[in-house]
Amino acid sequence: MHTRLIFALILSLAALQVTGTASHAAQSEEKRAKICKEAEERYQELFGKPSKDEPVTIVKMYKYTFCPTVLKVKQGTTVRWVNVDKRTSHSVWLKEQGKEESDRLFSEENVEIKLDFPPGDLGYICGPHFEKEDMRARIIIIE
Repeated sequence: MHTRLIFALILSLAALQVTGTASHAAQSEEKRAKICKEAEERYQELFGKPSKDEPVTIVKMYKYTFCPTVLKVKQGTTVRWVNVDKRTSHSVWLKEQGKEESDRLFSEENVEIKLDFPPGDLGYICGPHFEKEDMRARIIIIE
């Protein structure tokens, strides 16, 4: 009898943990979506037009987040990373690809990189913020 009770308790705790993890992931996605919406608003405030109207693909850096966090582009696409934070500098570092970290980008500064890598999934980070703030993102390069 006690064995069944203990087993039921363990199953209940496991279910709570899985539900909590899923709930945390959903909250993180909601938070990221809100941050990226604010980043776009800030971009438009600074540059007077939506980022999609630029001649290159834009990734905004805001509140320790790359927006978008996953970018899908064709091989050879030029991407411009723009810092739209007010007081924090960021960088772009394609470390896994053996590339050097960009200079620190302060508010309204940018760096452009032509993505002439082979098709695949590339991770990249913000040098000063990838460890403590987990500022990471991915680029999926297609042919």
